[in-house]
Amino acid sequence: MIRRLLAGQETVVRTARSIFPLVERASDAPTADLLTQRMQVHEKTAWMLRSLLA
Repeated sequence: MIRRLLAGQETVVRTARSIFPLVERASDAPTADLLTQRMQVHEKTAWMLRSLLA
């Protein structure tokens, strides 16, 4: 179950990263900030889940 949760967190981060260049080209600072915040939350959660598997 932890591996599935980890995979979901990593998917969210990859998706947000893939959208980031589009947001930068549009000069949409509020959306860039939101994406950055979401990536940080999901990266931290993924890190915590990885520590449970170690």
